Amino acid sequence: MKLIGSLTSPYVRKVRVVMADKKLDFSLEQENPWAPETTLQQVNPLGKVPCLVMEDGSTLYDSRVIAEYLDTISPVCKLLPPNGRDRAEVKVWEALADGVIDAAVLAFVERRDRAPEQQSAAWIERQMGKVHAGLREMSVRLGEASYCMGVHYTLADVAVGCALGWLSLRFPGIDWRGDYPNLARLADKLAERPSFRDTAPPVA
Repeated sequence: MKLIGSLTSPYVRKVRVVMADKKLDFSLEQENPWAPETTLQQVNPLGKVPCLVMEDGSTLYDSRVIAEYLDTISPVCKLLPPNGRDRAEVKVWEALADGVIDAAVLAFVERRDRAPEQQSAAWIERQMGKVHAGLREMSVRLGEASYCMGVHYTLADVAVGCALGWLSLRFPGIDWRGDYPNLARLADKLAERPSFRDTAPPVA
């Protein structure tokens, strides 16, 4: 299998963590979807990362689809309950974490790609409001539990850990560690796992 993506994307990191946890072999092809010369649309018509290219040349895209598929092909480190309410809860956690990143990315791109006089302060404020609301909800849901789903490590923790890591990279001014100590404890615990340590985004 070949994974196409960038080292800084939290969505790509989520898939890389899953692959590492499940001890799956793959090659990583780095691609910047924002670059004018990108050929990403040849494998993903949406032009987004991550994109997983299978042995037969077929492709899967969207980190949630890829992660769910990968959990079915190896019994090592099962990350999703087989069915029922617990499975739905894990997927809600994943949707929450991805939603925080979706909003933060929109604000980040608005600031990065538009001249200051063209930026919409209202748009940025709206997106950052979603980020802060999402962080609050994560903290409330986690409570004093060891992991998002209680005592077991799941895809929920992968998604949340990658989201928090990306916020630290791109929005260091957000003091989520100070505001939500329980999220900081979770992030520190996840950082000790080889799958998280080996996929940490480059600082520069």
